[in-house]
Amino acid sequence: MTNALVLHKTQLPRFHDTFRAAQYVRMSTDHQRYSIANQAATIAAYAASRNLSIVRTYADEAQSGLKIENRAALIELIDDVQSGHADFSHVLVYDVSRWGRFQDTDESAHYEFICKKAGVKVAYCAELFDNDGSLMSSIMKNLKRVMAAEYSRELSAKVYAGACRLSSLGFRQGGQPGYGLRRELIDEGGRSKGIMERGQRKNLQSDRILLRPGPLNELAIVRRIFHEFVHERQSEERIARQLNRDGVANLHGRPWTNWMVHYLLENENYIGNLLYNRRSNKLRQCPKHNPPDSWIRSCGAFEPIVDPDLFAKAQKRMQTRYVSVSNEEMLKRLRIRLKKSGRLSKGIIDAAEELPCASLYQLRFGSLRNAYRLIGYKSARDCNYVDSRGERSKIIDDVASDIATRVEALGGQAAFNKKRALLILNGTLNVSLRVARAWKAQGEAPIWTIYRRAFLPEGLILAIRLDEHNKSSLGYFVFPTLEMHELRIRFSDVSSARLHRYRLDTADEACSVIIKAAMTNHAFQAKTGPAKGRRRLVRSKTKSAHARHQ
Repeated sequence: MTNALVLHKTQLPRFHDTFRAAQYVRMSTDHQRYSIANQAATIAAYAASRNLSIVRTYADEAQSGLKIENRAALIELIDDVQSGHADFSHVLVYDVSRWGRFQDTDESAHYEFICKKAGVKVAYCAELFDNDGSLMSSIMKNLKRVMAAEYSRELSAKVYAGACRLSSLGFRQGGQPGYGLRRELIDEGGRSKGIMERGQRKNLQSDRILLRPGPLNELAIVRRIFHEFVHERQSEERIARQLNRDGVANLHGRPWTNWMVHYLLENENYIGNLLYNRRSNKLRQCPKHNPPDSWIRSCGAFEPIVDPDLFAKAQKRMQTRYVSVSNEEMLKRLRIRLKKSGRLSKGIIDAAEELPCASLYQLRFGSLRNAYRLIGYKSARDCNYVDSRGERSKIIDDVASDIATRVEALGGQAAFNKKRALLILNGTLNVSLRVARAWKAQGEAPIWTIYRRAFLPEGLILAIRLDEHNKSSLGYFVFPTLEMHELRIRFSDVSSARLHRYRLDTADEACSVIIKAAMTNHAFQAKTGPAKGRRRLVRSKTKSAHARHQ
């Protein structure tokens, strides 16, 4: 498309001298007369009549003119002009509205001024005035900018009013429905045109969309979530964790989170109601939450999935759980719960109706242990893993820094993502760093565990094995991420003989293997030879762990 829009010299009238020009074209969802091809034809005629040769095309297709953020071509144009890389003296635009429908007309003038300051003239080819800086030209141009902005404001108001009316009639407005719901396409006569798949859009303005209950297996999951939350007093986080353990994916095919469960529990779609205008984002401005009296609610728009009484109980429970209370009140309630239960845990806190959720205690006091300490309670649980988190993080940082320094000394590149414990070498090799802590039951040999994270890019895993006291490094393992199918890998000194293929005794050996793979850009090969016939790693038997972390 871009090359097709450049008018070749053989098609231009032959003049002895021509000026180089670039054209900027933009199409949103406006009328067909604003199509890219039509704009290019008008611009080409304008260029030919003024001895201009079009050498570059900047095209923003299907982009709104309200803001510059999503208009990559206009951003590139301004950057080229400001940096001095522009090899043209004119920018040709169809009309003022194609330059933009900025709600602040000064913004439109600002981008034009940048071009003018750099010696590049902006010409509007379909306008009746010539952009020559004259008084009449300036008046007409500013008037056109105001008209372009006003057109968007009027169109937004009309679209908003139409959407509110259709929503009040029970027709779905907006994007994808929630889990367990489907969209049915209806023509203007009320006849069904079938169930729409995810990602599909209607192609006729006269068509409408209704919500319908989805597959039976998804409906069962929705009812299960409400039942566990109301009757079993489970928290959103625990429900999400159990769904992931059972291998149940959300509507996007990914693991559940507590916020997804919370959104489902408060969604009135599940009792057959449609809600519209809870949030608005008019004219691409900052989204805002609207007051409840401005919401559009259509009750009984379709068959409910959840019993309304059960839904009401869920809302009541959420209201009591999410009431804002002071830190003193939270600790007071925690003391009362301790006297009743005799002990405290995250599960006990989440299940207690009178207490805020455990995550709020963590947010307010830094951790549950801090909250326990303030009420004089000491948990019997071994929290050494939490206490040593900083030490493990330092070990990973030191190893990553050592490898990065060596790679850069050899002329390579290294980037470390501390949040994901991921080292990227030469932009191609991903090395995920893990710390294997030791633990043992009484009278038994220590066992080391390597945990998989939800984000595990293809590449290598460098596992740092700690000693029995989890203080210093005991050895290293370097193996492909393809070997880690489960949530965790467990091994002992006895079973580690099976891992000799990946085992390295010193940090220098581990670094050398990784650096060789990074600098040669070859696939990882273990030191004992080809992969054929090798034994697999000892893995835990945790069920459905792979499904939870894909």
